[in-house]
Amino acid sequence: MLKLELLNCDFQVVEGQIDHEKESSPFFATGERLCVLGIKDYVYQQGDKIRITVDLAEDGHYFVVQLDETLTPSLVYFAKAEWIFELSLLENLRKVAVETTFASKRHCLMIRKAYDFEIVNIQNLSFNAHDQTNENAVFPHASSNVETEATVFLAKNAIDGKLANLSHGAYPFTSWGINRQENATLRIDFGRKVEVDRVNLLFRSDFPHDSYWEKLELAFSDDIRLDLTTKKTKEVQIFEFSPKITEFVELRHLKKVKDDSDFPALTQIEVFGRNRRED
Repeated sequence: MLKLELLNCDFQVVEGQIDHEKESSPFFATGERLCVLGIKDYVYQQGDKIRITVDLAEDGHYFVVQLDETLTPSLVYFAKAEWIFELSLLENLRKVAVETTFASKRHCLMIRKAYDFEIVNIQNLSFNAHDQTNENAVFPHASSNVETEATVFLAKNAIDGKLANLSHGAYPFTSWGINRQENATLRIDFGRKVEVDRVNLLFRSDFPHDSYWEKLELAFSDDIRLDLTTKKTKEVQIFEFSPKITEFVELRHLKKVKDDSDFPALTQIEVFGRNRRED
């Protein structure tokens, strides 16, 4: 069974009317294959969060979620049966999305079991518009050894599907920025073993403000590493290789070209491959 609940800062279920014709009741919904919580008139409060509960033994691990109309539905892998999704209401968090994200009084929250064809398709396994910085329940998840209070440069921005790369800063030009840290790394965890054979890199290209990396290393969980040569371009750079079974990919040893800018950054990484059937 699937369950969606809107919780307040004390982890209590928020109560209200989903519609003016309905009586006040707790904001939660359940379903077997599909669970949708619709609310017509409630403004999220600071500290509110969404709790999603699934039955991994009965429903499997793959689900499609959409927790706000401004977020693209995402195929995600649940490693745990409960996911607490923190709503991004603080001003610095809101800079990474369109201004209406979580700001409406009308809401439609959805989770459903993934269809088999969605699971086995060749796809971008790193895409997750719902990723959060301190995530340990739902994958894919992006993390980095460079995390600052500037949310527009967090690791999760590199897997959100937003491809605008001709400027920098707030939405729609968010990116993963390294804050001049020469040993910066970016890691995409899948939460299970997947098969991958292609990586696309889209550098932020606000030249001459931006710089770029001319070489970097792509590492896998079995310690296999590939050296990639990259270039100055606003276009997607595609790297294909023999299939690798891995639990993560990591960008390491980023070598910046010698130029007048201190600010190379990554707008998006796309890791293409398949989910393994035994998962």
